[in-house]
Amino acid sequence: MEISHKIVIPTLLLFVLFIVDLVEGHNRCGHHGPEIQFPFQLKDRQPDQHSGYPGFDLYCSDKDDTVLELPTSVKVFVNHIDYKSQLIQVTDSDNCFPQKILGLNLSFSPFQFKNYLLDDYALFNCTPESNSEYIHPIDCLSSFSTSVYAFRSDNYIEDFPILSCTKMHTVSSVPDDIWNYPFLELTWSEPKCGDCEVKGEKCRFKNISTDFNIECFNPDKNKVSILGSFLLLLVVYAFYHVYRYDVTEKENQARIEKFLEDYKALKPTRYSYDDIKRITNQLTEKLGQGAYGTVFKGKLSSEIHVAVKILNSSTGDGEEFINEVGTMGKIHHVNVVRLVGYCADGFRRALLYEFLPNDSLEKFISPVDSNSFLGWEKLQDIALGVAKGIEYLHQGCDQRILHFDIKPHNILLDQDFNPKISDFGLAKLCAKDQSAVSMTTARGTIGYIAPEVFSRNFGKVSYKSDIYSFGILLLEMVGGRKNVDVNLETATSKIYFPEWIYNLLDQKEDLRVYVDDSGDAKIAKKLAIVGLWCIQWNPTDRPSMKGVVQMLEGKGDKLIMPPNPFASTSSTRVNASMPARRLNQVLEVIPESN
Repeated sequence: MEISHKIVIPTLLLFVLFIVDLVEGHNRCGHHGPEIQFPFQLKDRQPDQHSGYPGFDLYCSDKDDTVLELPTSVKVFVNHIDYKSQLIQVTDSDNCFPQKILGLNLSFSPFQFKNYLLDDYALFNCTPESNSEYIHPIDCLSSFSTSVYAFRSDNYIEDFPILSCTKMHTVSSVPDDIWNYPFLELTWSEPKCGDCEVKGEKCRFKNISTDFNIECFNPDKNKVSILGSFLLLLVVYAFYHVYRYDVTEKENQARIEKFLEDYKALKPTRYSYDDIKRITNQLTEKLGQGAYGTVFKGKLSSEIHVAVKILNSSTGDGEEFINEVGTMGKIHHVNVVRLVGYCADGFRRALLYEFLPNDSLEKFISPVDSNSFLGWEKLQDIALGVAKGIEYLHQGCDQRILHFDIKPHNILLDQDFNPKISDFGLAKLCAKDQSAVSMTTARGTIGYIAPEVFSRNFGKVSYKSDIYSFGILLLEMVGGRKNVDVNLETATSKIYFPEWIYNLLDQKEDLRVYVDDSGDAKIAKKLAIVGLWCIQWNPTDRPSMKGVVQMLEGKGDKLIMPPNPFASTSSTRVNASMPARRLNQVLEVIPESN
C-alpha cells in the first residue's frame, strides 16, 4: 500500500496542477514557445470556454513552432508575446519579410506595425554597381547578378540611379525596418488587456457579454477554488483506495486460506462427477484423446486452469487410476506434472492435472516445420529438466518411482517451455535399495522400451529401464525424427536409427542436424553422446540419472564416446552416409529363456 500511495498521490497532485494551469488558459507549442493566454488562443488545444479574441488565433506547426496567420494568408512564427505592452514579435518562416510584403495587409487585422513612422516604397531590380544613400538594399531578394532595392517614394528621383534599374512594384505604409531586420514587431489596441496585466491580473470575456466586452480577474481566486475541489477529490480517492486495498487484501487472504485448506498436506483433492462437469463446462473443450481416456480443459477458478482426464470405464481394471493417484499424489517437483485432484464417483473416474499451454515435446521434436523448432539451447534446457525430473523420481521420494513410459508425448511444456513429466499410469513403486522389480508383462511404448523389459536375457528390469527410454528421447531430439517411423514402407529403410547416429559420431562425421553455428553443433553432439550412453544394451553399462544430469550440465568437451551398444546385436550395420530420411528401426523382440 505504501508503494501504491507513493505513486498515486503525487500523480494526482501533478494532474491537479495541470488542470489548474489549463483552466487559466495557459499553453504553449513545444517546450520553448511563448506562453499563450487571452486574448490569444491555440486552435484545437485550449477548451472552448477559454476562446480567444477574434483575430487572435494561433496554431502549432508540425515542428512545434507557434504560427500566426496574417491577412492575406501570410504566415509568421511568433517568437515572443509581451502581454503588458500588448506587443508580439514575429519572424518570417523564410527569413524574408520583403518577399511577402505584397500580400501583407494589416487593415483587416487587429495588429498594427509597432513603428508608427510608415512610408511608401518602390522596389527596383538593379545591377550590383548601383548604389545610393537613399535606397535600401534587400539582401534576401538579391542575387549575384542582380540586387533589389527599396526606394522611399518621397525622395527625389535624381537621387536614384534609375538608368541601371527596373521598377518591380510599390509598397504602401510599411516601417523602414521591414527590409532587412530578422524580426517584426506588431501591436494591438483591442482588447486592452495590458491594463489588467499591469495590475497583476488577467483578462477574459465577461460572462454575460455578447459584444466581446472584457474584464480583469484575479487568477489566484480561481486557482484556490479549483485546487480546493481537486484536493477534496483527492481525499475521497485516498479513502476509497485504502478501503479497496483492505477489501482486496481480505479477499486475497481468504483465497489463500481456501487454497491452503484444499491442498493441506500437499494431497490432491477429491471431486464428484458433478464437480468435474462444472469444472469442464460440461466437457465442452476437448484437448486430446488416448488409449486410456479423453482430456478436457477446465478451470477451478478464473486464475487456475486444469487438464481433466476422463478415464475410459471399459478399459483396464483401475490399475492406471490407482497408479496415478497413489504415485503422483506423493510427487512435488518442478519438472513433474502436478496432480491437482481426482474423481472416483461410482464407475466414473477422472484425474485433474495442472494445465500446461504448450502441449507436449512431441509437437516440437521434428524440424519439418521450422517455425516449431525451439532452438538448441532450449532443447538442452528441456533435456536437463527431464533428467532432473527422472532423477527426483528415482532418488527424491520415499520410494523409488519407475515411470516406464518416458517419451516425447509424455513430456509436457509450460508457458515458458519448461518440461514436466506426465502420465504415470504404467509407473511402479519399489524400495530405493531394491535392485530389480518383478514384471509379468512388458510395459511401455514400442521404440522406447528397454531391451531387458522385452527379454530377461539382457538383464533385470530396474530404474535403468527409464534411463534407456530417456536416451532414446535424447537421440530423437538430436535427429529430429522418431525412433519408429511407421510411414516408411520399404524393407531397405528399416535401419536402427540410434545405430545410425552412433556410426556418424564414431566416423567423426557431421550429424546433419539443423545447426546454425558451432555452439549448436556442440550441444547436439553432447546430447547425442549422453543419449548413446543411456541406451547401452546392458543395463549395468548405463549411467545413473545423477550421472546423466552431471553430463548434461557440463560443457561436453570431456565426454567420451561410449562402447558400441550394437556390436553384439543382430541389427543391420549401416553406412554413415545414408540419408537420415530413409532410416527406420526394428527392435527385435528376443523371447525369454526358461
